[in-house]
Amino acid sequence: MLAESIAPPVPEAESVAVIAAESTVPTSIPVPLTDDDIYLFNEGNHFRLYQKMGAHCTVIDGVEGTYFAVWAPNADYVAVVGDFNGWDSGLNPTAQRGFSGIWEAFIPGVGKGTAYKFHIASRYGGYRDDKTDPYASYYEVAPRTASIVWDREYDWQDSDWMRDRWQRNALTAPIAIYEVHLGSWMRMPEQDNRMLSYRELAPKLADYVKHLNFTHIELLPITEHPFYGSWGYQATGYFAPTSRYGTPQDFAYFVDYMHQQGIGVILDWVPSHFPTDGFALSYFDGTHLYEHADPRKGFQPDWGSYIFNYGRNEVRSFLISSAICWLDKYHIDGLRVDAVASMLYLDYSRKQGEWIPNEYGGNENLEAIMFLRQFNAVVYQNFPDVQTYAEESTSWPMVSRPLYVGGLGFGMKWDMGWMHDTLQYFQREGIFRRFHHNELTFRGLYAFTENFTLPLSHDEVVHGKGSLLNKMSGDTWQKFANLRLLFCYMYAQSGKKLLFMGGEFGQWREWRHDDSLDWHLTMFPSHRGLQQLVGDLNHIYSSHLALSETDFDAAGFEWIDANDADGSVYCFVRRAKSSAQMVLVVLNCTPVVREQYCVGVRARVGGRRS
Repeated sequence: MLAESIAPPVPEAESVAVIAAESTVPTSIPVPLTDDDIYLFNEGNHFRLYQKMGAHCTVIDGVEGTYFAVWAPNADYVAVVGDFNGWDSGLNPTAQRGFSGIWEAFIPGVGKGTAYKFHIASRYGGYRDDKTDPYASYYEVAPRTASIVWDREYDWQDSDWMRDRWQRNALTAPIAIYEVHLGSWMRMPEQDNRMLSYRELAPKLADYVKHLNFTHIELLPITEHPFYGSWGYQATGYFAPTSRYGTPQDFAYFVDYMHQQGIGVILDWVPSHFPTDGFALSYFDGTHLYEHADPRKGFQPDWGSYIFNYGRNEVRSFLISSAICWLDKYHIDGLRVDAVASMLYLDYSRKQGEWIPNEYGGNENLEAIMFLRQFNAVVYQNFPDVQTYAEESTSWPMVSRPLYVGGLGFGMKWDMGWMHDTLQYFQREGIFRRFHHNELTFRGLYAFTENFTLPLSHDEVVHGKGSLLNKMSGDTWQKFANLRLLFCYMYAQSGKKLLFMGGEFGQWREWRHDDSLDWHLTMFPSHRGLQQLVGDLNHIYSSHLALSETDFDAAGFEWIDANDADGSVYCFVRRAKSSAQMVLVVLNCTPVVREQYCVGVRARVGGRRS
């Protein structure tokens, strides 16, 4: 059963034969990887492979060294190369463990800080290359690509947060997320535009997030990635925080500091695709090991990247182990899964004839569906106090519904429809909004079909789309007024909140990953006032149960007047479930002042509703 295989008992380490050329290692040594581990890995049910695969410093028969293990079932020869042996592929070969496809070796004298790769010679087509370790905990700083022998040990000080975080992450809790790209949130212009490290960012970002009363931050992917311009969405190191900002311990410090300041940390995680760089996962052992061989299933045309083969047991073990590693070793409070729609549909971004139907003739990716359901089951069984978030842009049903009713099992789903309709509405001149009143009321038809998060994310302020402030209609005064109105509307609506950095103070230009945010704008009253409004809205949202407790309950939302299109006015009530608390919301979406605007509200009088 799945539940029984999540955290299997680890038996005593068994003795296996391991080749370590030109070393004094005994021919029979205990190793971390047991036969039970291999069985579960090949079965697709081992979810803590970061404890077993990759590189691990250890002591064997009194000899200090490093144990290496890599999966390359179609290799004919695998060796460990690195700065310890001059990158010579003939000095430290590994031995294959039975028919598991796993090659392993113990190399004495190799310790923490050693740069290494796996030299892999395929049994097919003469393919031969040096590959980074898919399970490495640390990598060289790009553009260098070697893995580094390291560990993830850290003395955590966030026990208070971890004990109570189930309350902070509950579906009824206020969750206001500040989305951040660490490399461009703040830089040091006086130091050649230098990026800040994890340890430098921690106090600065925590103070700012607390000042604006956000409850969580969400990090654009910090999984190791070779191309900085991918923003982390083209990952090659699924178990390692990027070394651009420091070591694994530095990242652990960053999360620890956030937790001590009462701030949750959500990680953007990308199991949908990976880059084609030859030094990493692609064509790993001379075959399409991690990706589908057929480009109609294995290549993503939008991003020029490979698609994981979710039908392969070992690939599912790899990906789910990555997710569990971030939750276990780095105390991450939630995972936002990128591009779920691209995983669910075989014909995503493809024309007729460019995709292969499933066994029933449909366009649903049955293997990806199985993977996503398994991923959510494993995450919530092991860490019931975290949340998973799906970036899913279609009408796929029950994305955030439990597995036992046929759902995908996510905790929440991004409401991309709300984002699109809302931004479209606020780009219209006030005089024309009366003809598009339904763009804000339409959400009422589906608002409680999923557990929605309302995202104004990084995707909306790049590639010529304009910043949030520049999207707004009107002159400069009207743009600020419209953006203030948009934020008020977002915080009044049902659903958790997400805002990308820079939007909170009205940055004029689009986000650029190579530059810092334009912090100098906050010296101007209009920008500083917008920033203060966001802080006030976060405070109101967190202080009123009516605005958060029933985010996913239709009983907590009631229209008072959804039909005043001529006035472009929207009236509704938010109610709490555990108390009689009620918040009345009235939004005037034109610059016309409306004196003595009457609103009828049902209230409790003498214990009765009237």
